[in-house]
Amino acid sequence: MAIPVIMDCDPGIDDAFSLAMAIAADDLNILGVTTTYGNVGLSYTTANALRILDWFGSDIPVYPGIDRALLGKLVDASEYHGATGLEAPEIGPPTNSPQAEDAVSFLIRTLQASQEKITIVASGPLTNLAVMLRLAPDVTSKIERIVFMGGSTDYGNDSPAAEFNMLCDPHAAQIILDANVPKTMFGLNVTHQAIATPARVRAMRDLGNDTGRVFADMSVFFEKVYRERYGFEGSALHDPCTVAWLLKPELFETRRMRVDVETNSGLSFGRTVHDIWNIAGNSCHTDVALNANVDGFFALLTDLLSRLR
Repeated sequence: MAIPVIMDCDPGIDDAFSLAMAIAADDLNILGVTTTYGNVGLSYTTANALRILDWFGSDIPVYPGIDRALLGKLVDASEYHGATGLEAPEIGPPTNSPQAEDAVSFLIRTLQASQEKITIVASGPLTNLAVMLRLAPDVTSKIERIVFMGGSTDYGNDSPAAEFNMLCDPHAAQIILDANVPKTMFGLNVTHQAIATPARVRAMRDLGNDTGRVFADMSVFFEKVYRERYGFEGSALHDPCTVAWLLKPELFETRRMRVDVETNSGLSFGRTVHDIWNIAGNSCHTDVALNANVDGFFALLTDLLSRLR
């Protein structure tokens, strides 16, 4: 049976890849898409989610979420994703509208009513999920797992210490990390292995369908900062690692450990701290991805893109 999932995201180019993969996969049943601020502001991320779904002919409902962090200032990643977050002219403006119900209400209602556990795939700041748990802590019994992109076992990207999603709202992230729910984390240490090199972009383009061509173009748009800042051969496809793991967990090496995030101001604000040896003796609910079979990941990605328009 298909895995029931809710996609909590901030589209975003790599979120677009995640949504495309999830739509194409027979093994996933997307119950809804909830949006959050992050790569760009909430109005853009919500519009982008609708644009992507419309372009693929999907009627999956979109629920707009929270537009700022629990505490602290608003940051974005428009330097990577462009002013609108999805600079893809062929994916036109949305023809559908978001739902009137907000993301947190949808999450609570859907989880409480479900007869089976639901997996949440989170690829942006974790604010929606943190507020959900504060308002309705009972929903933890209905969550199969939270699979999220964020943090890093080594260095940051939006500060020397912190990964972008964690830096957006470290207080929300700590609420999720404290929750008694199984979690799988994809940090920069593994997502920076998933590089869309020219050969891999060419493989997308050579699929011969609209999806392959448009998503290849988005990869090229996305790569400028990666080449200039990191010296990578192409863009890093962070968020699709979450969906790839759901479909083929054997593509990734993971290790269970305690993870926390620094919420105090200073140089390490937003940094994830990994207690590999469980020195603190705290409960360990997070399976942290350490390495990826990158060729296998891109083989899965191109196969899924080939199934779309």
